[in-house]
Amino acid sequence: MNESTILCIGELLIDFFCTDINTDLAQGQHFSKQAGGAPANVCATITTLGGRARFLSKVGNDPFGHFLKKTMKGLTIDDSSILLDEHHPTTLAFVSLKEDGERDFVFNRGADAHLNKEELYESSWRESSIIHFGSATALLDDPFNSAYVSFIQTVKEAGKFVSFDPNFRSDLWKGREGEFIGVTEQCISQADFVKVSEEECKIISGFAHLSDGVERFHRLGANTVAVTLGKDGTLVSNGKESCIVPSIPVPSIDSTGAGDAFVGATLHQFNHYPDPKALLEDFEELKNVISISNRVGATVCTKIGAISAIRALEGRTSN
Repeated sequence: MNESTILCIGELLIDFFCTDINTDLAQGQHFSKQAGGAPANVCATITTLGGRARFLSKVGNDPFGHFLKKTMKGLTIDDSSILLDEHHPTTLAFVSLKEDGERDFVFNRGADAHLNKEELYESSWRESSIIHFGSATALLDDPFNSAYVSFIQTVKEAGKFVSFDPNFRSDLWKGREGEFIGVTEQCISQADFVKVSEEECKIISGFAHLSDGVERFHRLGANTVAVTLGKDGTLVSNGKESCIVPSIPVPSIDSTGAGDAFVGATLHQFNHYPDPKALLEDFEELKNVISISNRVGATVCTKIGAISAIRALEGRTSN
């Protein structure tokens, strides 16, 4: 069948990783430039697995923005909805890692924060049956925050399949955790499919036990919830049945992007079905989908770098 294009909405930015060993950003001299943003990883997974994806985001009309658009196009992602901002620079993130695991993190927010309501509604969203809202930064500030929450409701009312991943980043939400929970709950209430990590499930729901947290999300309005548990697999629930779908053992080197790859693989499989919402009611089939997505996520952990690891995937959605 001719699959529709999956639309992913969220931030697109430059990650500058300090390559100096055990140093902070003040001392670091050498940096590696990479395309970043959770939705970018989701799009890359979809296209790598043979699907079609379009990215809705905003970058600066500067060398970094042009680099990002070129990178997305090189990944066969439709970049026609990646807008160039004439007034704000591309968002940049600087990260260094010390031997004790502590991160030094500086975030320079730019163009992605200024994606507004008019630009969202003017996009080609009606052409997609599945729309994924996955962003670490979209909910931080207006105008993108208000536009994002309003748009997810509009998309839901239009009968689209809505996927949501909050992508909580403690570095970005320090002192604003309550605000994060409140706005995230609004998005969860509109979602057909919610993907959270174990940490996110506990933070957002307020429950220590995952089953209680998942039930909280269903009460908010989420149809199906997937809680990724790393090497232990994924807890999946459609509100009627639930279980932990196991993953596969791998020599994990770098887990960056594994959750995004899981989401991309899941949405790619959902897009094979004439009615993804009906699939969510077929729990056995849903478990099969999650099992394959677990394998995709695990495989990404065996290589360094999110997008480079994702591009190494081959045929991972076949049984």
